[in-house]
Amino acid sequence: MTRSSRDRDRAPAPVARLRPAAGFDLAEAFDAHGSALLGFAVNALRDRGLAEDCVQETFLRAWRSQASYSPERGSLRTWLFAIARNVVVDVHRSMQRLPRLVAADVLEDVPGDERDPLDPLAMAEALARLSEPHRAVVVAIHLRGESYSELSEATGVPVATLRTRAFYALRALRDHLAAPDGTDPTDTTDQERP
Repeated sequence: MTRSSRDRDRAPAPVARLRPAAGFDLAEAFDAHGSALLGFAVNALRDRGLAEDCVQETFLRAWRSQASYSPERGSLRTWLFAIARNVVVDVHRSMQRLPRLVAADVLEDVPGDERDPLDPLAMAEALARLSEPHRAVVVAIHLRGESYSELSEATGVPVATLRTRAFYALRALRDHLAAPDGTDPTDTTDQERP
């Protein structure tokens, strides 16, 4: 990824035009920060091809907006990482807009005779089995979309307690909805004692 100064001196005319009089050398910036930016993008996107595209877009945006770079405001590395972060966010947003395609063989593996865990009746039954404090947290956070801090202010219960209640409530809901016949998996009244 590193180029020698001799290669840069013999660079074709388009690359030579990337060196503004009062800015930064794009080739040097790529040599110095390209690997770190690629690592950042791969870590954020989990896709090397997309990450390489992001690094390319980062340097394209840097070249287009090089007049906005000011060494007094921060280092070149910081500026490039800020651009890279914006590019990664743009990629995430564009991926969310695209529908996810599912292979036909995956659809064939989905069993049709099991209970739908999102069945409203099953969900209402599972919620009814929770204690009132646990049910209130699940309804407020996951159904009404309130934040933990909003709920904490409204109820006077610490955020950590609300998170703990949500954890145990969701685990109980998951266990109940996963039970094949809708029975309570935590109910031990019918089991024999040793």
